Amino acid sequence: MPSLKAIKRRIASVSNTQQIMKAMNMVSASKVHKNKMKLEAIEPMFNSAKAFFDQGISFDNQEDNIYFAPRSVKNTAYIVISGERGLCGSYNSNVLKAALSHMEIENAGTNEQIITIGAKGKEFFTRRNKFIVNDYAGVLENVPYSVAEDIAVYLADRFVEDEYSQEDPEGLIDEIYIVYTQFETLLSHSVHVKKLLPFKPGIADFDDTMIYEPDVHTYLKKAVPIYLAMVIYGAMVESSVCEQASRMISMDAAARNAEEIVDDLTLLYNRQRQSVITQEISEIVGGANAI
Repeated sequence: MPSLKAIKRRIASVSNTQQIMKAMNMVSASKVHKNKMKLEAIEPMFNSAKAFFDQGISFDNQEDNIYFAPRSVKNTAYIVISGERGLCGSYNSNVLKAALSHMEIENAGTNEQIITIGAKGKEFFTRRNKFIVNDYAGVLENVPYSVAEDIAVYLADRFVEDEYSQEDPEGLIDEIYIVYTQFETLLSHSVHVKKLLPFKPGIADFDDTMIYEPDVHTYLKKAVPIYLAMVIYGAMVESSVCEQASRMISMDAAARNAEEIVDDLTLLYNRQRQSVITQEISEIVGGANAI
């Protein structure tokens, strides 16, 4: 049976931890609100960019375009968006396990080139000796568009074979995937593994009313990096909302658990104290009777 002093010390320790959890819950709630407003602001752009990759565009001889032409897949690029810190439940493990599963099951036999956004992703893949071509840590607090733009330009350049086939054949990229967490509600998030490039030919019906100047190939070469940046940026904002929402929920649950522990310890302390008092009274009465 622990002493009264030990129980009291533990109550104080748990109470201090509870205060920290409550503070983290309030900070996360504030960040959720701020990032959710940012997500709502960019949602039309983000949805349009996703529609571009989901539905594509149609034109004659799509198979002649580098963004549609089938190719032998040797190198696959993954953009993996994870959290910056822990204490957010299963958020990090869900997205990182989904990315690893896709690499080892869906794309087994190809060389992965991983770009991590968020410190936890870099730690995860470094421990597994995966090839990380670039990492961006500490960017999900403010989510700058410049990071998404840099990644989009880097990937678009290495997807276009003509530019790198001679000087750096190992740097070529044949497929591009993004792995991120989609926000549904504060309590519901889902991990998505989305293929960005190459496009699937013949997704939409050919629309002969659409005119591309000077031609569709030049248009795609300019437009694809922009759409890539839009999708990456939107996924970064959405993932940051999910991370903070997960942390808010986890901290709220931890604070409630701490409160239950304090209640149980307080009850134990009162019982122990009452037992000590009863024993002292018994000893006094027994001594008085002996006299």
